[in-house]
Amino acid sequence: MTLILIFLVVVVAFIAWVVGMYNRLVRLRNRFKNAFAQIDVQLKRRYDLIPNLVETAKGYIKHERETLEAVVKARNQASAASERAAGSPGDPSSMKGLMAAETALTGAMGRLFAVVEAYPDLKANQNMAQLMEELSTTENKIAFSRQSYNDSVMVYNTRCLVFPSVIIANSMGFNQAELFEIEAAEEREAPKVSF
Repeated sequence: MTLILIFLVVVVAFIAWVVGMYNRLVRLRNRFKNAFAQIDVQLKRRYDLIPNLVETAKGYIKHERETLEAVVKARNQASAASERAAGSPGDPSSMKGLMAAETALTGAMGRLFAVVEAYPDLKANQNMAQLMEELSTTENKIAFSRQSYNDSVMVYNTRCLVFPSVIIANSMGFNQAELFEIEAAEEREAPKVSF
């Protein structure tokens, strides 16, 4: 009788341990998905600001149509990639697509900023200055959100890889999440913006 009781206690303890480990993995996965949602909010804000920036610049830089079109195209591609990534945050293919689209958008925006530098009237425009300030603030928020996301993914991935939770993670379908990393070396450099 005591042997059966000991066996039942061990089985109940094991089940409680498995349930606790599973619940912890679920909480960590939800945390990094929430962190990605914060990035998504800021990216959408940036995507909404870019058309206003382009429209403000259009009146001043009529000869730079190609640059403006490149910015709009890159913005649309980044927005679509962001929507795909929001559908499955942490998925390696959608995150790599988002990182590539964001790199292209950053490059196009850099070219736009270089063009703005060449037009003193545009630099002095109050609307342009305000949009540039809002964009700068949004970029800072995106950077902070990326850091929070990457921290959450690191904790989740570590939990998925350490023993004994790796057993639960592998058997219950908890796959590693992809970090939101900068792919292009030039994006790691601070942009040169002057007003």
